[in-house]
Amino acid sequence: MMKVVIVAILALATTLVSAYDPSPLQDFCVAINNTDSAVFVNGKFCKDPATVTANDFFFPGLNIPGNTAASKLGSSVNLVNVDKLPGLNTLGISLARLDFAPYGLNPPHTHPRSTELLVVMEGTLLVGFVTSNPNKLFTKVLNKGDVFVFPIGLIHFQFNIGQTNAVAFAGLSSQNPGLITIANAVFGSNPPINPDVLAKAFQLDKNVVDYLQKQF
Repeated sequence: MMKVVIVAILALATTLVSAYDPSPLQDFCVAINNTDSAVFVNGKFCKDPATVTANDFFFPGLNIPGNTAASKLGSSVNLVNVDKLPGLNTLGISLARLDFAPYGLNPPHTHPRSTELLVVMEGTLLVGFVTSNPNKLFTKVLNKGDVFVFPIGLIHFQFNIGQTNAVAFAGLSSQNPGLITIANAVFGSNPPINPDVLAKAFQLDKNVVDYLQKQF
């Protein structure tokens, strides 16, 4: 009996480890924001299939450049996830358009629930990711048509090293990949992390930590 229980637990653990977004048990589960005549799936309710239309699987506008001037870092990311495209619900995928002004940066960040596959459409990007301990950096210069993959959960970045605008598209292996921008999370959390903690962790003077926290 004990052997059967152990095998069952191991099988369940293996299933949980290998699963990211849930596999759909139907053709589609178009997300809605209320519970009327709906079935709850992975945080979203399913629209009645009889009322689903082609527009539920449609999102326009990724041909339009993002406003990089609105960012201090000179970059813009337009993410099409399940909140913008309801038909993505349970399908385990999303898409983003990334625009970069000259020397624009998409700063070090992670997607806790997604691997990212990036393809450069215009320009030249310096990209990279850092592994878990011992923190090895993998970096590459990408040109138009080049593809690079960032493994799930790892810190990564994209930097336009050219003198012209750059554009890239990214596919993500989750309907809601999540985003943790490292600098924002560390120095801009709400409420703030104790400055003594950050000063010791980063081996910085506390005045420097106070300055950095004010930037976010």
